[in-house]
Amino acid sequence: MISYREALKILNKSSLSIKSETIFSKDSLYRVCSENIYSKYNYPAANNTAFDGFAVNSIETKYASKNNKIKFKILKTIAAGDNPKIRKIQKYSCIEVMTGAVINKPFDTIIPYEKSEVIKEKNTKYLIIKNKISKFNNLRFLGSDFKKGEIILKKGQIIKPSDILVLKTLGIKNIKVKKKVRILFFSTGNEITNKEVIPSWKVRNSNGSYIKSFSKILPINISEKNILRDNDEKRFLKELNTNVKSNTDIIITIGAVSAGKYDYVPKIIKKFNGKGYFKGSKIRPGKPILFSKLSSGTAFFGLPGNPVSTAACFRFFVLPYIFSSIGYTENLPIKAKLKNFFEKKKDFTRFIKGRLTISNKGQSFFEIFKGQESFKIKPLSKSNVWGQFNNGQSRFKKGALIDCHTTFGVNFI
Repeated sequence: MISYREALKILNKSSLSIKSETIFSKDSLYRVCSENIYSKYNYPAANNTAFDGFAVNSIETKYASKNNKIKFKILKTIAAGDNPKIRKIQKYSCIEVMTGAVINKPFDTIIPYEKSEVIKEKNTKYLIIKNKISKFNNLRFLGSDFKKGEIILKKGQIIKPSDILVLKTLGIKNIKVKKKVRILFFSTGNEITNKEVIPSWKVRNSNGSYIKSFSKILPINISEKNILRDNDEKRFLKELNTNVKSNTDIIITIGAVSAGKYDYVPKIIKKFNGKGYFKGSKIRPGKPILFSKLSSGTAFFGLPGNPVSTAACFRFFVLPYIFSSIGYTENLPIKAKLKNFFEKKKDFTRFIKGRLTISNKGQSFFEIFKGQESFKIKPLSKSNVWGQFNNGQSRFKKGALIDCHTTFGVNFI
């Protein structure tokens, strides 16, 4: 049995080579960039107003005062999206502008409506200025947000909703991303059923639904095969032989990996003489975890069947493997102070269900929940992070800094 750190080294050395594809940026949510993406334009594309009001040439207000009021003729109204060109601009002229309207020279400052006085003489409106106005008031400047050639997204970055906002704003229609990882998985055991109403000796296939739910928030496609029963050893072998020749990247089984009478998965996987094989890791929950990189290039994970063991192994073995394979590099743990004293076996790494909170002073804290047994799912449902307690240490005092990982796999911070 190997340590968790040793297992991660094997997974990194055995990672897949996932190719890239070009897709519409509007469809790129939760995909991983294959290359740096640069802005083609300045944003804003031109100087524009941040308020509704009047655009004036500030130098013409230099001598304005309560005793020397200056009248500025209002030439026209320009709204966001209007062509800002004006043919003839005489001295002491201004334009009425709406928020977002482009401002061209000689106008260089904005007076909001709230601070404006307008009079009408005959059929002409005038803005009355009673004091000197400094330049560049209430303006948004060309390129003040993004400059042409600036990096928008970096290679290896996962795309969030806010990134799609940026891509569309800057006119990036297509982007190059890593293809989705194709996963095939099997639940195992005579006790597992897809029925809703069941007798007490049966178990609903919740692990299957749990695994498939990750395809909604991660760049993976997941397909579920029919449940493997206790006497389906031959069928499992046949399924493996068929699917390792397909375009499947990862095959996962849930259950049948320990040392029971019907735990046939390890025996069959050994027949494939894969690289990087390991069976068992010094972790809890999930100690019976199995991995092998099959000769076809397909990766195989055998996860234990208890729900929390399945969740922990998927989070801390399968997901790091996927992230390594698609070049996602930003999923760093969150550091938090431990709120409870914790003790464990020194040579094991523990993944603990709990909650991350942030105090009014901005300090992160991790609270350990009661009920850490691998069959108890209530604490997992109430958790927002896993706390990682590494091997080499058995006692963790209150206030110790702990690595925390989101339960859904990605840290969007």
